[in-house]
Amino acid sequence: MDSKQFREFAKAAVDYIADYIDSVEDRPVLSGVSPNYLSELIPDEPPQTGEAWQEVLQDVDRIIMPGLTHWMSPHFHAYYPTACSFPAIVGELMSAGFGCVGLSWVASPAYTELEVVMMNWLGKLLNLPEEFLNCSEGPGGGVIQGSASEVTFVALLTAKEKKVADIRSVHPEISEAEIKGKLVAYSSNQSNSSVEKAGLLGSMTMRLLPVDDKGQLRGGTLLEAIRKDKEQGLIPCYVVANLGTTPTCAFDKLEELGPICRDEEIWLHVDAAYAGTAFICPEYRHLMKGIDYADSFNFNPHKWMLVNFDCSALWMRNAKHLVEAFNVERIYLKDQHKGLAPEYRHWQIALGRRFRALKLWFVLRIYGVEGIQKHVRGQIALAKFFEDLVCADPRFEVCTSNMGLVCFKLKGDESLTIKLLEEVQKRKNIFVNTGHFQGRHVIRFAICSRLTERRHVEFAWNEFCSVANILEGRKMETMDKPMPTIEIANMSCQKIREKSK
Repeated sequence: MDSKQFREFAKAAVDYIADYIDSVEDRPVLSGVSPNYLSELIPDEPPQTGEAWQEVLQDVDRIIMPGLTHWMSPHFHAYYPTACSFPAIVGELMSAGFGCVGLSWVASPAYTELEVVMMNWLGKLLNLPEEFLNCSEGPGGGVIQGSASEVTFVALLTAKEKKVADIRSVHPEISEAEIKGKLVAYSSNQSNSSVEKAGLLGSMTMRLLPVDDKGQLRGGTLLEAIRKDKEQGLIPCYVVANLGTTPTCAFDKLEELGPICRDEEIWLHVDAAYAGTAFICPEYRHLMKGIDYADSFNFNPHKWMLVNFDCSALWMRNAKHLVEAFNVERIYLKDQHKGLAPEYRHWQIALGRRFRALKLWFVLRIYGVEGIQKHVRGQIALAKFFEDLVCADPRFEVCTSNMGLVCFKLKGDESLTIKLLEEVQKRKNIFVNTGHFQGRHVIRFAICSRLTERRHVEFAWNEFCSVANILEGRKMETMDKPMPTIEIANMSCQKIREKSK
């Protein structure tokens, strides 16, 4: 493919993406395919000769599109947002087009330089302690990782190596293996599954501690767990505190956990993967109370800040601990700029890295701080609107409501809520998922897509009410939506919507 063909292919692909986003709300949010559907549509062997790009793009629409769950749909209310915006898409495209690999400063100086500045921008937007910033005089700094899962694991490994070094500096007679075999980590039983997975990958016992009636991990619970482990000769090493848990978006009590971690010399990592974006709005920063005790802090711009996946921001109070844990030098990686700029290969598991800072830069410049604040406040307002709808119906009850997430259920036997969710999922007009709160099944309703408007929230509520009516024995008509198609003709894409009769 030459540059002329590339221009044609890429322009057609951009048209296709734009048309897809324009029509995404008209598509069933969940795919209707069955496992292994693709094997029947794609040949067993690759083609011997190259095919025209037009045929390939047609097959994207024919083969790939039916197998997508539409995360950008305003009818997608499951999990948490996976952000996407046009500036971020363009940033991703340009990053791919440059084709560089940021394995060192000299490999592409702009990769490192822009990331340093972007992490300073973000840290200032969230009002993080100054010592976390690259521009501070201290040893702290920020880096972009792939996901919060990766960050939790990286921070655990950092805490592990630091604890071993600290103990051996005082007791050199104790072997590294003996120390590592006794290390223990702690988090809430409301933490994301990736927290437990980090313990498995890092060969460190992860205690998932019970929470209070608001879903928060409290200081007394942590202190009791630490006391019991120390009595058994174990070594507390690492705590993951949540600012916005996965099931209910609860906020652990940092102001209680922090002093305990500092007194016990335990690494405190703060995971604010979803809710961290909200701290750009000053009115939500009180939820960060106690952040001064953190050794590391993370949130995902790719969840709520309009930056598409993957882009996870990590700050370290003292980055030298991270570098010491991951530093492996080779002669082919050395250059004359050592010490003048961060070498981010020492801040992560992989050697190479993508130019993630570019899409972050595009989003921050094109939306601006006010644009991002408007987006966050608007989605929280939509969640509050949904909460009000639930509260107004005596059949339902709200269990928790935080940020852009509302957890609710049908009153009465738990089986009713489970059945409600099952029937809503079968209809595939909206997508929600379940969670647990105080031992009960709840339905998690999250405002996810940047395209979501008040009418989409009303549509979703009507879905719940319609199914609830059916469960009560009352019939209601369902709305069948036509499926839009995208036709690829010549060198462009043109959206064709089925006209209503």
